[in-house]
Amino acid sequence: MYSAIVFLPLLGAILAGIVTLVGAHARHPGGVDMQANGNGGHDGGRGGDHGDHGHHPAAQGSRAAELITTGFMIIVAILSWIAFFQVGMHDGDVQVSIMPWVVSGSLSVDWALRIDTLTAVMLVVVNTVSTLVHVYSIGYMSHDPHRPRFFAYLSLFTFAMLMLVTSDNFLQMFFGWEGVGLASYLLIGFWYQRPSANAAAIKAFVVNRVGDFGFALGIFGVFMLYGSISFDAVFANAADATGKTLYIFGTDIDALTIICLLLFMGAMGKSAQFLLHTWLPDAMEGPTPVSALIHAATMVTAGVFMVARLSPLFELAPVALTFVTFIGATTAFFAATIGLVQNDIKRVIAYSTCSQLGYMFAALGVGAYSAGIFHLFTHAFFKALLFLCAGSVIHAMSDEQDMRKMGGLRKKIPLTFWTMLIGGLALTGFPLTAGWVSKDAIIEMTFVGQNPMAGYAWGMTTFAALLTAFYTWRQMFMTFFGKPRASAEVMGHVHESPWVMLVPLFVLATGALFAGLVFKDFFIGHDYADFWRGAIFLGEENHVLHDMHNVPFAIVWLPTLMMLIGFAIAWYLYIFNPSAAPALARQFDVLYRFLLNKWYFDEIYDFLFVRPAKWLGRFLWKKGDGWLIDGFGPDGVSARVVDVTRKVVQLQTGYLYHYAFAMLIGVTALITWYMFAGGAH
Repeated sequence: MYSAIVFLPLLGAILAGIVTLVGAHARHPGGVDMQANGNGGHDGGRGGDHGDHGHHPAAQGSRAAELITTGFMIIVAILSWIAFFQVGMHDGDVQVSIMPWVVSGSLSVDWALRIDTLTAVMLVVVNTVSTLVHVYSIGYMSHDPHRPRFFAYLSLFTFAMLMLVTSDNFLQMFFGWEGVGLASYLLIGFWYQRPSANAAAIKAFVVNRVGDFGFALGIFGVFMLYGSISFDAVFANAADATGKTLYIFGTDIDALTIICLLLFMGAMGKSAQFLLHTWLPDAMEGPTPVSALIHAATMVTAGVFMVARLSPLFELAPVALTFVTFIGATTAFFAATIGLVQNDIKRVIAYSTCSQLGYMFAALGVGAYSAGIFHLFTHAFFKALLFLCAGSVIHAMSDEQDMRKMGGLRKKIPLTFWTMLIGGLALTGFPLTAGWVSKDAIIEMTFVGQNPMAGYAWGMTTFAALLTAFYTWRQMFMTFFGKPRASAEVMGHVHESPWVMLVPLFVLATGALFAGLVFKDFFIGHDYADFWRGAIFLGEENHVLHDMHNVPFAIVWLPTLMMLIGFAIAWYLYIFNPSAAPALARQFDVLYRFLLNKWYFDEIYDFLFVRPAKWLGRFLWKKGDGWLIDGFGPDGVSARVVDVTRKVVQLQTGYLYHYAFAMLIGVTALITWYMFAGGAH
């Protein structure tokens, strides 16, 4: 069963890839179609090819790819839920050996699947969301002529994430880690004929390389310390490295601290945390279903999972956990401030993801690993719901994504409105919704946390709750309420999405409402120990799960009060007195532009890194390659040799008397030299 869960998506990707090649050959018998001729999806469909229906070979191939990949994912999702209940409540840990993989000196790595409660939770998250995204994409991408390629990439993305969460060692985790990076690059740049999509894909790939460099160094450090990269071997001997130091930059640094910081650097890139977050909003250039998959189930959740998986190491590195807390809390606040002023419906949700991931890392930093995973679990439902609802809005609005050109859609697309409302309520932490249960638990745990940054995290996450409520309701009011701001032509074409897109919304809305209350006891409640069974490690001094039950009443309900304040401000500015919002932006123009330009991180990075790199590249090109290498090579010595050779070749006439004359000249010169040289003696 577990092998099927992992490898069926890969099989689906391979079969869809074959269909892609067959379809390309059917369209162009002389060779593979190397040029996409349209952005047929909704949010990329400007000028796309919308005629891919009927009995055209490409259309038939697209249907086959959709059915194969989606069918496999439905099977995998069902098996994942079975595994969740079996592993979490009955069987306990399972290890499935696949094959020997790498043997090099003292390094021996087998390819095996590690199935424990943490893995089972991730299997449910990844495969449930991925399945619903596959189903939704059948409708959303219905006009795209390159659907087989899209579904192949989706399934490949899923497989890479499954390899990551089932990994039994660091190398296998790194394989899945890089696999999701590759798949995200392919999907963000799916409409590769658009320069903005190419730029976004490259940006995501490059920024993640920065984090992955640290992650790789951390893995090297683990092998140096423990002589193994197997999780079982490293975790069993984790305490042996306590007190050991590494000599770096002229000073001794605690080995576990530096290793955990390097590993977390990888998490910062993959999960778009503060300083390495800049790729995430640009990832919106991909089709909307891709955004849902990246933000809810794959890629960005990898960093959270990794820190939770490596809890036996992080528990022994309190300085590293303090840094994790700081970065998580800062990200929760920082991303929420940017979300306040964004006008692209998808970018608002993107910065919301960044902020919510900050909550998860704040929980991990104070030692509440299960709370971080719990919020990852519930967040998957309402964040995937919000993105897919945004896609439904874009579909209804003829590809428009600017909320300033929306409004009045509540009665036009009521099913999308109600499901998006449920997602928004869960995100803001409305009582009894999934977000309220998991996010408020994190805030309470930061309040009782013991590391030096716990108080800072509590303050940032509490205030971020107000900001979250404001930008969520701002989005709802601008999109669904008030008078329509789109043209009459666009409003005349507004229509509800097809059922193949709506059914996934209903399923996700159910999870957004009830997943928190149903599963709370397993993740952070009375059944915690029986459910996790050691999949997450807590040190002897880590009492955060116990202490959260003693939080004062005022602290428990403070996030709800923040949520109500955020709602009230949004209602005043966008419903009661709509003219107040533009006036406020003009009054605080500097702050507004600061937030609108995302704290100018792109500009700062462009100045510090991009321009110097371009200057260096141009210098090496013009001076190093052009002047030095070409000047003294192909354009210098080599060119002169060619010139001389061409002149010498002209002497080869083929006439015998020319050669005899040349010989006479040579003999004459030789005799003359001999006479004068001999005379000198």
